[in-house]
Amino acid sequence: MTAIAGFVQDGKVWIGGDSAAVDGCNLTLRADQKVFRNGEFVFGFTSSFRMGQLLRYAFTPPTQKENQDIFTFMVTDFANAARECLKAGGYAKKKDEEESGGVFLVGYRGRLFRIDSDYQIGEPLDGYDACGCGELILRGALYATQGASAEERMQIALTAAEHHSAGVRGPFHSESL
Repeated sequence: MTAIAGFVQDGKVWIGGDSAAVDGCNLTLRADQKVFRNGEFVFGFTSSFRMGQLLRYAFTPPTQKENQDIFTFMVTDFANAARECLKAGGYAKKKDEEESGGVFLVGYRGRLFRIDSDYQIGEPLDGYDACGCGELILRGALYATQGASAEERMQIALTAAEHHSAGVRGPFHSESL
């Protein structure tokens, strides 16, 4: 399950997440975190701990070309490198000639992006996004806490998701970049 929240505030990207691993009615609190930094990027993932492990330990993020637009970089170089990493690590799936991975948030150079399972890149106009089973709760809390400090927003959003979703549990971890 999972609750991953991300937002941009005061020129920084904040991403936070919970520690739950859920399989049906079984819950395990994991020591390996769903939120981490990798080079110039901050990540928060849902879908699979294997996917997160590959993005954290096997993924070498590409370097943005000089004068290359950030969104273009994310859609092309970044998405293609992430896809290749997940494929090489045995995580990506292929069905009817269509590849799929998982869902994660990425912060890069003061901007927040959502990578969906078809490797599309989304950038929220609102400046915040979320993924996992607590997604809608997180979005509502992030909307309602605009104007609060970044630390308060993250704590309130994750606590609300834990309170209202059976698949979300602390401890919570967050990173800013």
